[in-house]
Order: sequence, then structure tokens, then C-alpha cells
Amino acid sequence: MKHLAAAAVAVALTLPNLNALAAQGPAIDEWRVPYENSRPRDPYVAPNGDVWFCGQAGGYVARFDPASESFDKFDLADGAGPHNLIVDDDGMVWFAANTRPYIGRLDPDTGEVEKYEMPNPAAEDPHTLVFDDAGHIWFTTQWGNFIGRLHRDSGRIDLVEVPIDRARPYGISMAPDGRPWIALLGTHHLATIDPADMSLSTVELPRVEARPRRLEVAPDGAVWYGDYAGGHVGRYDPVGGGFEEWLLPGGETARPYGTALDDEGILWVAEGGVPNRLVGFDTSTKQVASVTDIPEARGSVRHMHYDPERREIWFGEDTNFLARVDIP
Repeated sequence: MKHLAAAAVAVALTLPNLNALAAQGPAIDEWRVPYENSRPRDPYVAPNGDVWFCGQAGGYVARFDPASESFDKFDLADGAGPHNLIVDDDGMVWFAANTRPYIGRLDPDTGEVEKYEMPNPAAEDPHTLVFDDAGHIWFTTQWGNFIGRLHRDSGRIDLVEVPIDRARPYGISMAPDGRPWIALLGTHHLATIDPADMSLSTVELPRVEARPRRLEVAPDGAVWYGDYAGGHVGRYDPVGGGFEEWLLPGGETARPYGTALDDEGILWVAEGGVPNRLVGFDTSTKQVASVTDIPEARGSVRHMHYDPERREIWFGEDTNFLARVDIP
């Protein structure tokens, strides 16, 4: 494992006028999911506009049609605790079976599920999935302490163990150069893997008390992350090695969780503290652009998905709602 030392950090405290910023916030639509107490989460927009999401506590994968506002549920025979899903260009739904160590492929036309079992049982909890440009699926296993790659053409799974005890690999995002970047929630580190030889490198965040949870990689390669423990949003430059961090409007107890980066350079961060709010952070000006209350959340917005075609952000809420953000 390679280790990259952290460079000096410039910390800027952002203390915005929340009333003024709230007026600039986007509209949020919310729909109550009809499957009670099922923790709907991690929606993803399919090529045809359908919105797929997991019922983590309900043991299902479901489809939502925003036009008709109708729901369609696919129960998983083994429960599987589905944690996250993504949809490929053919409309196949790939999901992380968090309580069964496999990645599933659901065919919406037949309801059949093909399972890709973990080659090492220690990789016990597939967590978050993301496609790379080659069509492979990269993923994390939080408590298993692995980062993996699934070859969709062959079904082969490569696993890389993180050599830091209880590192808790969590959020994952692809960089333009084909490397995945991973937030190691149990530490103050980020990690990345060279897809050519599967070698892993880590980089220390400047504050040892930081705990990165989700992250996004910008088109210029910069890695943007939320510090769940300290209420900051940060930027890491993989080329120069420098860090910058800003305190979110919610302060040290903001609990930044779900993140999404839109095509105009706005980093959207869900503050999981009280109140639950959606913060828009302009990565160009490095200022908070908007702050919007999430009416029905009252819980964690765990993961967000940006749909560039419709300029919408989707997320689930622990209170059994599905939500859409219309970006102005």
C-alpha cells in the first residue's frame, strides 16, 4: 500500500445569511413510499426515466414512475438487505445485497435475479456500487474492509483488502482517469486504486478527527468529500496534494452524509443533523450557494443520485419518502 502525506490545509469558515440563501434553494418534491418502514434509499434514474430504489429494511428493489406516480415492487427471495443499486444502459438493475455477500442483477422484464457471490466470505457486506467507463462495477464492503471490482462480462470479482483495521470503506466515486476514490469512514483517510495492477494508495486528511463518508470527483480530478464527524466539506487535489476545507452552515454537528455533484459545479450535501437540510456549495466560487430544508426527512439522507439529463437529484429518506430535487 502506498501512503501519500497530507499537505497543509486552508480552512475557511463559511457563515452565510441563511434566510437569503434559503430563498435561492431548489424545489423538493417528496412521495411517501407505500411499503411501510422499509427504509427506501439510494434511488437511481434508469435510461427510460424510471427511478429504481432499494428497500433496505423491506428486502425489495422497487421502481417508481414519476409521471404516473406509481410504484412497482420486486421482492428479493432471501431478503438480502439491499443497500444500493445502479442501472446499466440496457436497463438491468445491479444491487448490493448487504446482508448476503453478493451483487445481484435484476432483469425488470422477468423479475429474475442473477447473483455474483463474493469470492472471499470476509467481504460480507457489499455496500455502494459505481460503474466505470469500461462497464465494470466498483464497490465497497464497509465492515468487510474490502474494495472490489466486478467484471460484468465474465462475472469475475477482484477484491482488495484495505490494510487499515476497521477502515470502513464507504462512499466511492470514479475519477476521469479511471481510478475509483473511496472514503474510509473509520479513519481520516481517502483511498484510491490503480485499475491496472489493483494497487491501493491512501491519503491522510489534515485533521485526525475527520471521518469522510461520501465523496464526489469533479471533471478536473479534484476529490470533494464530506466530513461526517466535523461538519466540513473538503477538497483534495490529487496532483498538487493540497487540501481546502469549509465549515458547513450546520457547523460541527452538520453531519454531512449524502452528496451529489451537478454539471454546473455545484456540490450538493445533505446535512444529517437537526434540521435536515440540503446545502448547495459552489465549487468555483467556494461559497455556499443555497440552503434548503428537507420537509419530511427527519432522518438520514444517506445517498444521492444526480440525473444530468433532467437536472434532478434523487434520494430516499428514512421516514419512508422518496424525494426529487429540481435544480434551477
